[in-house]
Amino acid sequence: MTETRQPLLHVENLKQHFKISRKFTTKAVDGISFDIYEGETYGLVGESGSGKSTTGRALIRLYDPTDGKIIFDGHDISGKLSKEDERFLRTNMQMIFQDPMACLNPRRKVSQIIAEGLEIHHICKSKEEVEERVNNILDKVGLSKEQGTRFPHQFSGGQRQRVGIARALVMNPKLVIADECISALDVSIQAQVVNMMKDLQDELGTTYLFIAHDLSMVKYISDRIGVMHLGHIVETGTTDEIFENPIHPYTKSLLSAIPHPNPVVEKKRVAISYDKDKEGVDYTKGTQHWLSDTHYVLATDEEFEKWNNN
Repeated sequence: MTETRQPLLHVENLKQHFKISRKFTTKAVDGISFDIYEGETYGLVGESGSGKSTTGRALIRLYDPTDGKIIFDGHDISGKLSKEDERFLRTNMQMIFQDPMACLNPRRKVSQIIAEGLEIHHICKSKEEVEERVNNILDKVGLSKEQGTRFPHQFSGGQRQRVGIARALVMNPKLVIADECISALDVSIQAQVVNMMKDLQDELGTTYLFIAHDLSMVKYISDRIGVMHLGHIVETGTTDEIFENPIHPYTKSLLSAIPHPNPVVEKKRVAISYDKDKEGVDYTKGTQHWLSDTHYVLATDEEFEKWNNN
């Protein structure tokens, strides 16, 4: 039930556990599998604490995964990395972090922050080439080269996030992990940043893993969506399949929480509550039930029968 073309990123049974004490381990990500294809945007959604950011950090190897397989563009990056694989990963996969202020060095100018990756990996042959690439990317994200001489604290939140995006894209990566990169911004600025990311994707052919909890924004930017809850991907499908034919009760509860702009419709909106323990759902017992080539839900046979008929 998979596509014939090769995915850019193949994740299989990824686990990320954190030992809290001798007796207790948090299973932040507990056996998830998904593929991301070149040039698409894969949205990863779920409530706070569901394991979305941990997934992104494990993929880019800020954490060492507990178990599982990660194949990125033909390179196995799941175990101990060879120097060659590490260099390939660092130059071809980049991350846009959630807090634009916390991830920018306050003591360096914006142009130095953006150029850092190019200098570390010796991607450019001369200082002039570095400068040219930095100025080009500043222009693409809607900042001027004069603004490159300023420090992060001299920018607004939206501008700082643009600097974060420029820093990721200046490397010309194959995959960008955008970790809740718009959640700290005003709604009008969110729209600007997302439109800019879409334009850059059309121009550069970049692939995005877009992590967010704002479903309306995910609907706008994503080609396919994975719904995550308590460390498990409970449902995956194209944007239309998830929004028009949700099967898992958790997906339904997420969709029912989206506010409607029409006040008449909003008054009648009923938010569905979902409690996995009350419903007796055990994610570890569920298997992937496919509804189409792109749409599956994590469920036991009985659960799938019940949810599909609802």
